[in-house]
Amino acid sequence: MSFFGKFFNNIIRNRDAKDDTPQVTVVKQKPPYYGTVTPYPNFNASSDASVLKSAIESKGVDEDVISAILVKRSNDQRQKIKVVYEASAGKTLEAALKKALKSHYEDICLGLLMTPAQFDAHLFRKATHGLGTHEHILVEILATRSNQEIQEMKRVFKEEYKKDLEDVIKSETSGDFTKALLAMLKANRDESTDVDMALAQKDAKTLFEAGEHCKGTNVEAFIDILTTRSKPQLSKTFQEYARIGNNTLPKALQLELKGDIEDCLIDIVKCAWNTPAFFAEKLHHAMKRLGTNEDTLTRVLVSRSEVDLKKIIDEYQGMFSISLHDHIKKETSGHYGKILLALLGSN
Repeated sequence: MSFFGKFFNNIIRNRDAKDDTPQVTVVKQKPPYYGTVTPYPNFNASSDASVLKSAIESKGVDEDVISAILVKRSNDQRQKIKVVYEASAGKTLEAALKKALKSHYEDICLGLLMTPAQFDAHLFRKATHGLGTHEHILVEILATRSNQEIQEMKRVFKEEYKKDLEDVIKSETSGDFTKALLAMLKANRDESTDVDMALAQKDAKTLFEAGEHCKGTNVEAFIDILTTRSKPQLSKTFQEYARIGNNTLPKALQLELKGDIEDCLIDIVKCAWNTPAFFAEKLHHAMKRLGTNEDTLTRVLVSRSEVDLKKIIDEYQGMFSISLHDHIKKETSGHYGKILLALLGSN
């Protein structure tokens, strides 16, 4: 089932349901972990650095050893390995891997060595540098990162590339799409889990009057609500919109808008409703057409390996009736395919 098929079914199922949101105060507990990569027990940075050095410098390069260490260590642990490697080898681990590896396997290994903020800044730079801008990648990053992650990415981007992200967005995009990206870049989305029913009803009415119920579309109203409300709050707003609108909100956006701003706002809606399903759809699109988009596979699996990749795997199976493991195994090969499967937690 496609993302929208699943989205519409859930909206319709809930549109007439009585609100039973519990009005109680819940003591916050540490959330369950849905990443596939976990810290390696009995971690020893010096030992790992030594093993990597031998694997890189061995005749023919031992990619299996490189993959095993990079995938079975958390990002924090990889950062420690990098420091020890440079101190002992006299050059950075990144430089050594660039010289020894190639193609998509090189890209994913280098991605795993970056901090999450460095990886996001790198992706943003790659999407906006050179001929053409990859607008969907900009939206994907900004719509799925926390306020703190966006702020950290902005800091690293300025440090690495000597430019403010705001200026890059203004120079590479235009119109309402620029306004939406800049609104997300402010990183002031409500991140609470509380749901305000009165606000959901008010926002649903505002969105209805800004789109379906008026001549033309008040895009700024959509941008304001979709970029500042929490995901649980937006989910309730979507249900309320389905009660009063002629269409579900995604369908209304499809009818009212076009171009980059349509794609942008629809992606924000998808992420708010179900972020793992959003990424599952991304991965499916990367493999269902003629030729595989390895950049998407690398981007999603690296960035979500310590966030929600287990959920993405489950959503993929439910949406497309094939396991993500089997689909990736079918569409990729060699050491690149092996490291992708390892990131999934597969043997």
